[in-house]
Amino acid sequence: MAVDIVYETHAMTTDNEAGLATGWQPGQLSEYGRRGARELGERRRDDGLRVVFCSDLARAVETVEIAFPFRKLPVHQDTRLRECDYGDLTGRPVAELAPLRVRHLDEPFPGGQSYRQVVEQTRNFLRDLAAAWDGSRVLIVAHSANRWALDHLLHGAALADLVAAPFEWRPGWTYRLPSRWGTGRPPPARLQPGQPAPEGR
Repeated sequence: MAVDIVYETHAMTTDNEAGLATGWQPGQLSEYGRRGARELGERRRDDGLRVVFCSDLARAVETVEIAFPFRKLPVHQDTRLRECDYGDLTGRPVAELAPLRVRHLDEPFPGGQSYRQVVEQTRNFLRDLAAAWDGSRVLIVAHSANRWALDHLLHGAALADLVAAPFEWRPGWTYRLPSRWGTGRPPPARLQPGQPAPEGR
């Protein structure tokens, strides 16, 4: 068995349109983004999903609330699905921050995180997901850094190549998470169906 993951980035924000790096700031969807969130819901309406997990940052939460307004699916927010924390560079132009990303694979942004820390948070989340939702199809709505972490952990892509590549939006990515992923022994089943996700970093 395995978990089939459908991954979608949060919809367009006012910061995205202004070319600013939001990081751990909440962010707010633009009008274009709200339309995109509704389209996400239509796209995934009959996709066989069992549950939705999303970042607890406001832009991801807003995306899910607009996409699935009637809450027919359980929705769990998880801090481990946050964007990379850019620390002192939060709110700076993306054009200024983008060339610096490869310097912060292992070295945290000043006052923030490294991309390797995002990978480890994602790894921890995936262990719980594999334990509790084996055999299910799930949706994750989060940020660019989390998708890079999934590509690195599940597809074997080099993290340095991922963070250096330009962002190319598309309507979702798919991943397959094997049973008992990431551990040689049964992991603690902390993400129980129908129960809130545990707090992470």
